[in-house]
Amino acid sequence: MDGPIGTASETAPVSRWVTVHDWATTTDHKKLGVMYIGAALFFFGFGGLEASLMRIQLAFPDLQFLAPETFNRMMTMHGTTMVFLVGMPMLFGSANYLIPLQIGCRDLAFPRLNSMGFWLFFLGGCLLYFSFLGGDGLYGAGTAPDVGWFAYAPLTGKAFSRGNSTDYWILGIMVSGLGSTMTALNLVTTILCSRCRGMTFSKLPVFTWIMLVDFVLVLVALTPLTAAQFMLLFDRFLGSHFFDTQAGGSAVLWQHFFWIFGHPEVYILILPAFAWASEIIPVFSRKVIFGYSMMVYATLSIGFISLGVWAHHMFTVGLSPSANTFFAASTMLIAVPTGLKIFNWLATMWGGKIRFELPMLFSTAFLCQFVIAGLTGIMLSVVPFDWQLSDSYFVVAHFHYVLIGGLLFMFFAAVYYWYPKVTGRMLSRKIGHLHFWIFLVGFNLTFGPMHGSGILGMPRRIYTYDAGRGWDIFNLMASIGVAVQAIGILFFVWNLYWSARNGEEAGDDPWDAWTLEWTTTSPPPAYNFEELPVVHSRRPLWDRKHPEDPDWKYE
Repeated sequence: MDGPIGTASETAPVSRWVTVHDWATTTDHKKLGVMYIGAALFFFGFGGLEASLMRIQLAFPDLQFLAPETFNRMMTMHGTTMVFLVGMPMLFGSANYLIPLQIGCRDLAFPRLNSMGFWLFFLGGCLLYFSFLGGDGLYGAGTAPDVGWFAYAPLTGKAFSRGNSTDYWILGIMVSGLGSTMTALNLVTTILCSRCRGMTFSKLPVFTWIMLVDFVLVLVALTPLTAAQFMLLFDRFLGSHFFDTQAGGSAVLWQHFFWIFGHPEVYILILPAFAWASEIIPVFSRKVIFGYSMMVYATLSIGFISLGVWAHHMFTVGLSPSANTFFAASTMLIAVPTGLKIFNWLATMWGGKIRFELPMLFSTAFLCQFVIAGLTGIMLSVVPFDWQLSDSYFVVAHFHYVLIGGLLFMFFAAVYYWYPKVTGRMLSRKIGHLHFWIFLVGFNLTFGPMHGSGILGMPRRIYTYDAGRGWDIFNLMASIGVAVQAIGILFFVWNLYWSARNGEEAGDDPWDAWTLEWTTTSPPPAYNFEELPVVHSRRPLWDRKHPEDPDWKYE
């Protein structure tokens, strides 16, 4: 049986190869969760390096640090990596580790399928990066895909994308997506079928509720992308003409297929941030979450509406006025349940005894930055405004405020919150504060000025620009900001390493929390619980600590 994570054998030294073998063959959901997070950080290093190279190129006008084709490859690999190989494994890693613990079961419904899902995801990522060596492109050195993370047709057809780099992009994402689909199906089944006694849907932790909606979205949204990738392969190798406009195909068809996946994907990536915030903010405010039912219904609404907003990425391709009106309205509508969530988090904090520990600091920054992202999103949902700023750096600023200001800040909050459960040790507060303040400054210095350069007309996918357009200062600030962010990330990585060896002992429940994962040891044993728990309210650990005033009396 697999041993608990973070503990070494107390009876005899274990060779590194045995340890590697144990991790490589494990079906333990906790180890696979840690492996997903490790893979996300591994690919985050590549994605961050690619972003840094692009920002060096754009720091000054007329710079020739990267060739145009190399810049296109960096842009493609950065976007693809961050969406599919960083954001997705953050989702699956936290869900893999926490959901069985939160719902009081011993493992996922299909442990071997869980292992297979991870390795398919990782294989897909490696296949994508193998294109640097195996792709046979046009330019000689380096043959990574250069078609953007959206891979618009007909740019991806054989006529404009010769060699095999685009095929690596298609197959890498397809294989990785197959693994993600398996894991999502496994987690949905686990939540529906493996809950402990007493845990009805009305007592499900908000984290698990949001993840359930998220995995259903994964199952629905990945299907059209996979179908489109098959069609593109048929176009490239079998002579079909789905996206070949000269043979009666439609390039806009690819955009529909891609964005039917692509916009729900934004919510697939941001919903985990909502899930983490919904656990962390109540604990550090010392209050139950405000409006539990409203939070659940808002999540269901976001999941449903997100499937009907994809064409707001296509306002400028020439859709009919009625179609533009429908998608503009649905995009504005999704702001309502999202705004309700922000209201509920603030209402939870209101009047609470707030402890600004590191998880709460990151959560507070997330709230501020996500409000900015939401406001610029509303602006872009207005068709005339979008016509002016579509494909400008304003859009780049908007979605980075969503995905970094939202997802990444809450990922850091989640790591600081659950790291003690995973390793049995606390992360260093001193190093954590350095990480927080440096990264906060770097993030806003990078992406705040992009709003300005976008309004001044800077296109989002150019590799250089002429001096005198008013973009110089904004680009220089953004490039300096990337370097500051990198310093913050280094403090984070150092903290993970240093605290695993020297951190303060955490104990089972260092934050005085309320959900089931904190009832077991830190780190948890392979079987999770000595006895499967029975719950009577949404805060079972509160009931155990306060039998004189349990929650079930009021729910």
